Amino acid sequence: MAGEAAQHGVDLVPVVVLLAAAVVSVPLFRRVGLDSVLGYLAAGLAIGPFGLGLFSDPAAIINVAELGVVMFLFIIGLEMQPSRLWSLRGEILGLGALQVGCCGLLLTGVGMLLGYSAPVAFVFGMGFVLTSTAIVFQLLNERGELSTPKGQRIVSILLLEDLAIVPLLAFVAFIAPGAADTGTQSRWLSVAIALGSVAGLVLVGRFLLNPLFRVLARAGAREVMTAAALLVVLGSALAMQLGGLSMAMGAFLAGVLLSESSFRHQLEADIEPFRGILLGLFFLGVGMSLDLDVIARNVGLVAVAVRRSWWSRGSASTLSRAC
Repeated sequence: MAGEAAQHGVDLVPVVVLLAAAVVSVPLFRRVGLDSVLGYLAAGLAIGPFGLGLFSDPAAIINVAELGVVMFLFIIGLEMQPSRLWSLRGEILGLGALQVGCCGLLLTGVGMLLGYSAPVAFVFGMGFVLTSTAIVFQLLNERGELSTPKGQRIVSILLLEDLAIVPLLAFVAFIAPGAADTGTQSRWLSVAIALGSVAGLVLVGRFLLNPLFRVLARAGAREVMTAAALLVVLGSALAMQLGGLSMAMGAFLAGVLLSESSFRHQLEADIEPFRGILLGLFFLGVGMSLDLDVIARNVGLVAVAVRRSWWSRGSASTLSRAC
């Protein structure tokens, strides 16, 4: 059936299946009081290679759908004026560093207790520390908690975790086997390129973006403004990717730089439809990637790791409140 459809044009069967899975699962999960993210994950699992087998390559879907995460972070950035972000500097550098540091040490210790070497345990531990920004932001957004004090603390931690990627990658490069052969100069060059990418994006956003949108607004072509909004989001994400950083971080910075622009609401309206569809597709792709056989074979290790990760996060939160 799919082959016959493809012969007459675009094969719409996968698109229809993805849309149907989202339309059916998300309302059902919301009706019973669960978050839409769980609905997307369950739907992806049902139609993926470990469910009904309607899709065999979840990675291809995730690679495209990651643009939804990028656009979501851009919209979050539009709501974070530089003055507001500056007011959170204490929580970002204090609470965020406390979270990453304490949880990293605790989980590294757990890894060593499980018999791994210190470098392997460190990478293992830091992997658990870095939270999924897309999932947490989506949950906060659905619950209306992004602007609450609790939500702002969580946002601060997530921002610090994204910023921590640069030093963590540099440190992993130093402790990796054969690191001495790669040369210290090349590693420091990678760090410099990353920092230069951030500086370049800030300069472009500060001095060029607002004049660009003013010129396009005078042209009176709405579709060109939409194209320009997508260009800003994807261009900033590409700049960060080329610098070895997170694409989502680039989009977030671009959003912050445009948060005080008179075109902020129009940009948000232009990006929102793309963001919603692609972000849902991203969660569907993640659900497709869940291998229940692997989880079943390692259920004990998974349970211990999840419990230890939850306990370490709770300990870090307690320390932060004490400070």
